[in-house]
Formats: sequence, C-alpha cells, structure tokens
Amino acid sequence: MAKTTSFATFLIIGPTCFFLGILFSSFPYDYNVLWTTPSDRDAYFRILEDHIKFLYASPPIISRILHIAIGTGLIGFITKLYKPSEANMLFDGASLVLYMAGVTVYITNIVKGFKVVTAGIYGNVEPMEGDEVSPDDYISREDTLRVFAASNTILALVLVGVLVLQAGQWYALRKEEAEIVEMDRLAEEKKKAGKKKQ
Repeated sequence: MAKTTSFATFLIIGPTCFFLGILFSSFPYDYNVLWTTPSDRDAYFRILEDHIKFLYASPPIISRILHIAIGTGLIGFITKLYKPSEANMLFDGASLVLYMAGVTVYITNIVKGFKVVTAGIYGNVEPMEGDEVSPDDYISREDTLRVFAASNTILALVLVGVLVLQAGQWYALRKEEAEIVEMDRLAEEKKKAGKKKQ
C-alpha cells in the first residue's frame, strides 16, 4: 500500500512541477506587465502578445503533452483517494480541490486568453441595433494581457499549494510512523521489565 501511495504521490508531484516550470518560463513576460511600470510599457505588452501568439501557434503535440500531464495528475489523485485513510482525505482532498481550481483557471482564463489574443478581438464589440455600448462593456488589450498574466500567477500559487499539502502529508506520515515505532519500543521495554520482575 505504501508503494502505491508513493507512486501516486509521484504522479501528482511530477505534473505539478512540470506546470510550475512552464509558468516560470512565462514569468519574465508576465512580470513587466503586472509589477513594473517601464517607460515603454507598450513594448512589454507587444512582447507578451507575441509570446502568447507563438505558444498558441505551436504544434498540436505540445497541447496534447500538456493535457496528458493534467490527466496524469488526476490519475494520481484518484489512486490516492481510492479507499482513503484520514490523512489522505485531509491532505489529498484539499490538494485535489486546489488542483481542480488550477485546471479551472487554465480552461477559463488561460485558454480563453490564448484565443482572444491570437484573434486580436480585444473589445471589438459589434453593438446590436438600439444597444448602447460604453467603454466599460468590454476589456481592452492591456486589461486582457494583465488578466492573462495574473492568471498565470494565480495558477502558480495554486500549484505551490498542492506541493505544500503533499509535503505536509509526507511529513505527517513520517511523524506518525516515528511515533508508532517509539510506542512499540516502549511497549517492548515494558514487556521485558515485566518478565524480569517475574
């Protein structure tokens, strides 16, 4: 059972670290859009926009590998949560919630951001007859790119949370094993002391 749990943990940690690596490689693009105010800010928006378009135009094998990695992580959670212990329910349940939150951010913000940026349809709203469209009714190019960059940051924080929970579970299990060994040792000493008295 311990080997199965270890392998399932590997199936969770591997894809999580893989995603963090992808997000880290996007961090130089996101950093200048979110946290700095350089003099030529538009240049950084163009760089991020070109980066997003390049990623979206990548061969289909790239997105397939990414989706296989997502599925691998889910298989790891299903394996660990099959006939779960109390520790699995707490740590793996919370990890699964964070993982699914990350998948949701990926689908709703990042994939949608890829499509919007590649199509270049920021705020190109065609009003219906009789509709009044104000500038607040659509998202501008800068705001779209900021949302995309912020989604990457949120996703990275969520994935770090998954790793922290998995590390917490590992620590709790090791601590429990050490306590059990110590209790067994004390029980054995008491038995020996009782035999000597007889």
